[in-house]
Amino acid sequence: MVKTASTMLPLGTKAPDFSLPDANGRVFSLDDFCDAPGLMIVFMCNHCPYVKHVAEPLAELAREYRQRGVAVVGINSNDFKSYPEDSPAAMLEEIAVRGYDFPYLLDETQEVAKAYRAACTPDFYVFDGEQRLVYRGQMDGSRPGNDVSATGKDLRAALDAVLEGRPVALEQRPSLGCNIKWRPGNEPEYFV
Repeated sequence: MVKTASTMLPLGTKAPDFSLPDANGRVFSLDDFCDAPGLMIVFMCNHCPYVKHVAEPLAELAREYRQRGVAVVGINSNDFKSYPEDSPAAMLEEIAVRGYDFPYLLDETQEVAKAYRAACTPDFYVFDGEQRLVYRGQMDGSRPGNDVSATGKDLRAALDAVLEGRPVALEQRPSLGCNIKWRPGNEPEYFV
């Protein structure tokens, strides 16, 4: 496990387009979420201890904010040939175990992760109703072994601000997690 921080994509960035399948092969694109008042994208996987640590609170947070109209999307960009725990079959198991009710997509080429400058799992991005980046960083200060409860405090504050039409606080802390498992020779220039 290599502890890696978010790259902190510049605020105001327009959400990079994507068209990705879920583990069943159903394709979702950015346009599918264009009518939502807010969009949360999380780069995640199944085997990372940092993702496992927040998986249940993330599932709960996603259910709550989806009921309020926020679109939530999980993206797995890990090289599942080298890390079979992140394969499509394992993603289906993870959805069932965790109760994820949002699209959990597979970025097999890793091009979407590169477009978002994603670096770690989990890596959180919140976009406003115009799909402009207003938050990128941690879910909260909880990490495996630090005895801080995973409440989603930072992420909730950003999502609430978007839904209430308020500016999101500019002080944002990077997410911290395992590095995305890049295919050999496919590491992005911002990562090496």
